[in-house]
Amino acid sequence: MRSLSLNKILEEFMGSNGIDFFGVADLSSTKDFIESMGGELVSKYPKSISIGIRLLNSIVDELPRRHEESVSVSYRRLYDETNQCLNILTGELQSLLQEKGHEAFKVPASERHDDVNIAAIFSHKLAAHQSGLGWIGKSCLLINPEAGPRIRWGTVLTDAPVEVTGEPLEVQCGDCTDCVNICPVDAFTGKDFHEDEPREVRYDAQKCQEYLGHGDEWNVCGLCVYICPYGRE
Repeated sequence: MRSLSLNKILEEFMGSNGIDFFGVADLSSTKDFIESMGGELVSKYPKSISIGIRLLNSIVDELPRRHEESVSVSYRRLYDETNQCLNILTGELQSLLQEKGHEAFKVPASERHDDVNIAAIFSHKLAAHQSGLGWIGKSCLLINPEAGPRIRWGTVLTDAPVEVTGEPLEVQCGDCTDCVNICPVDAFTGKDFHEDEPREVRYDAQKCQEYLGHGDEWNVCGLCVYICPYGRE
């Protein structure tokens, strides 16, 4: 099967399942980094397929009132239900690719693999970035030109001959430091993303972890998602 026809099948899958964003990336230039995160289990795949579901603005826009139970519960449910939806869809996409005779690996949405470095087995943001769906902002979130960081991402790794849909976008944050300024624990340094620098240069994940660890099970933050000018109406 030619890669173009396979891409057409994928596009139809995305459209029929209400997926808001879709991209295919060539991962060859990031193989070493991917292997350092999740080992050969994930680094052996040359391509990634990203799917994105946009978060509801009506709920994200309430995050300044996140200490109110109704707001925090609504956001946590939105977050969890979107992740569940992504897991179902990436599972179906994995099965579709396998039925076509290709290897595929569904990366779980929002599942921690490394408790020390507070990281997943694979970076959904990396895949979306490499496929041209956005850039890594000062918040270390994937910033999409249309929806900003108000998107949850899912990924399927594969050896299928799918056509790459784009290239990494240049950082377009400019002088904006809204996400840096609003962070309640000063977790961001304000430095722009550079692929040859470690995450710690820009972001202290431990500070976020400790902040979210206080309070009840519905404790949320998300202010860096809320404040980004990209995606706000």
